[in-house]
Parts: sequence; structure tokens; C-alpha cells
Amino acid sequence: MDNPPARAIVRRMMIDADILIVGGGLNGPCLALALAQGGFSSIVVDALPAETRAGDAFDGRSYALALASVRMLDALGLRDALEGEAQPILEIKASDGRAGEGAGPFYLHFDHAEIEEGPMGHMLEDRFLRRALLDAMAAEPRVTHLPGAEVVAQDTDGAARVTLADGRTLTGRLLVGADGRRSGTAARARIRRTGWDYGQTALVCAIAHERPHNGIAHQFFMPAGPLAILPLPGNRSSIVWSERTARAAEIAAMDDAAYLEALRPAFGDFLGDIALAGTRHAYPLSLSIAERFVDTRLALVGDAAHGVHPIAGQGLNLGFRDVAALAEVLTAARRRGEDIARADVLARYQSWRRFDTAAMAVATDAFNRLFSNDNPALRALRDVGMGVVQAVPGLRRRFIREAAGLTGDVPRLLRGRAL
Repeated sequence: MDNPPARAIVRRMMIDADILIVGGGLNGPCLALALAQGGFSSIVVDALPAETRAGDAFDGRSYALALASVRMLDALGLRDALEGEAQPILEIKASDGRAGEGAGPFYLHFDHAEIEEGPMGHMLEDRFLRRALLDAMAAEPRVTHLPGAEVVAQDTDGAARVTLADGRTLTGRLLVGADGRRSGTAARARIRRTGWDYGQTALVCAIAHERPHNGIAHQFFMPAGPLAILPLPGNRSSIVWSERTARAAEIAAMDDAAYLEALRPAFGDFLGDIALAGTRHAYPLSLSIAERFVDTRLALVGDAAHGVHPIAGQGLNLGFRDVAALAEVLTAARRRGEDIARADVLARYQSWRRFDTAAMAVATDAFNRLFSNDNPALRALRDVGMGVVQAVPGLRRRFIREAAGLTGDVPRLLRGRAL
């Protein structure tokens, strides 16, 4: 007698949830909520304790959410929880710059009024998004959140199983790794990564300033790396300041007063006097792409699949695109009566996401190499390029729509539509 198909075996065995999600940051919870719309149950295995995730103190970390990402959060039912906490990004101004000299003569100016959809995106503090996701998971009966739980082993032969550090075993139909660039899920599946170190570190903090930012995001392309000044509610901005690794280490070791003195020449005085608002963070910058996004009964999302340079502020937005695409693929497969973990089903997800990810990786890498230097020839080339884009309304509109996440094959959730 022939062996029964794997799908039949999985159906007969006791499962704890349809989907096991490893990673409780932002992408994992978003995926669990998206899958719940498709009728799936899920368990989110979160290595951090509940009190850490639920902390409400402002620590300076914020996200630039593209318009499409904001639409997905609305579609997941988070609008009310986030109401009043986000700062619309109404304009983006980008230019060459040098510390102490201010912006260069050539620049890009993107205004949300050039598209019909509204603000290009919103800035949102990490603490508000985390809290909204925790509350939404707690209110969703199809989602189980396991904080303070660490996966130490996994098996995807016939079903998806994970073993936790406390000895518990969980079984599901599909395993999803949403556990960051050092993804244990990917490593245990022997999925290799390709990429390189940029020799840069991002210094991240929030700044309070005298003058209003008027919803304008600024990007100064400095010789050592880009400096992004991103508007937060009130007279505050989020700073992502890329510096050479050695110099960044020196700055990170400074006290707050010296840190501000190092920042002021690059920041400028266009917003008046500045002061720190919240804690400071430092992150080494690199490109890191998984060689594949799927394996046997396994898929990767977010930084577990790809980590790009923050020069375009698209890291979390790329992860949300993964979440929306995977949830849509799995929901469609379920409605057709397919095994959601079958190789050809998961291949649809990988095919959908690989090109977009590769294009973003190439673009951010090229922009960083082109702009993070003081080479006169390259400086002239990029200034001419910015001047051309600024002079052609069609090109400006294209860039604005790209930044807002409105181009390409956009999943339903990112269009604000429920599954």
C-alpha cells in the first residue's frame, strides 16, 4: 500500500496551530494578525519577555512607514490604537552636504501634493507600534503569543515542529522565521546568506528642536554616510546618522553633551537649538540576503530574509511587503484546498518577493556607494542626476510613488484591503 501523502499525515496528527512564527518583533505579530484574517491559527514564539515588549518609555526608536505600510496596519485593525501617534511625512528634501556647510546647491524636493493618495508615509515610534500589536494579538483568538520563549531546535519532516528551551514542543503545518538578520530559523534550515559589511554604523536617536519641522523629512548625503532627519509628533525628529565605523564608535562612547556637539555641524541650525530626547542606539550597517526565502515547510520574512542599507528607510516596509504577500499566498492556497506548506505554494511567495527585494538591495547599495564619498567626479554626477529628477515632474512623481510603496505588484493588505 502506498504511503499516505504528507498533507494527510499533517491533517491527522495533533497540531498546536496552523502556523508557527518564530520572532515577536514587528513582522511576526503583523503576520499572525494577517493570517488570522485568512482563518489561520498561529503561535508567535517571542524570545523577549512580555515586560520588555510592553515597555512604554520612549527610547528614541521610530520607523518611517510608507503609505502602503500604513494602509496595511489599517487593514489589520490598528487604526484606532495608533490614532494621533503618527506624524505624516508631507515632504522629503534630499541633498549633498558637508558638516558645517549645510545643504549643497543641488537637491531633490518631493511633495505629497504631487500624488493623489495623501502623505507619502508616517513616522511612528516603536513603543506605540509594539503596544498596538501586543494588544491586537491578545484580542485575536486565533493568535497565541509566547513571550520569553526560545527555539532551540526545529524539524520540518512531514510537519513543522519546534523545540523550546524549556523542553516544550510545538507542531504546526508551516514554520515562519521572522527572527531577524541572525535568524536561527534560517540557520537551522541551512539557508546561507550573502552580503557584505559597509564599514558604517548607524547612530540612532531622537532630537528635540526649537522650530517646527512642518512634516518635512531631510536626507543629507554626507561623505561618511547619509544623515536622515525624520519628523516626529511635536518639535522632535528621529535621527539616523551613518558614520564610518571607527568614528561612530568614538561618537557612541561620548557623553550626551559631546554627542550633540559632534552632531550639530552635520545637523545644522535650520531647526534651531537641539537636545537629545530619549536614549541613543548604534547599529552596524551591512547587506545581508538569504539565498532563498523558503525551504521544506518553511518561509522567511523581514530581516530573516533580507537586510538592506537604511539609506532609503525601506527596511521595515520591505518586511511588511513580505508579510502581506505571504499571508495572501497562503490564504489563496487554503481557499483552493491546497496544502499551504507545499513547495509550489511557497514558491509563489518567493517568486513574488525575490525581485522586489533584489531591486531594493541593488538600489540601496548603489545609492550608498554613489553618495557616501567626497569624490569630486561622483559628486558632480549625483548633483546632475538630482537636478534632472527635480526638473522633470514625471520622474519626481515616480520617485514619490516608489517611496510610498505604491508601485509594482502590491498585495491586498498594502492596498488597505482585508484578505
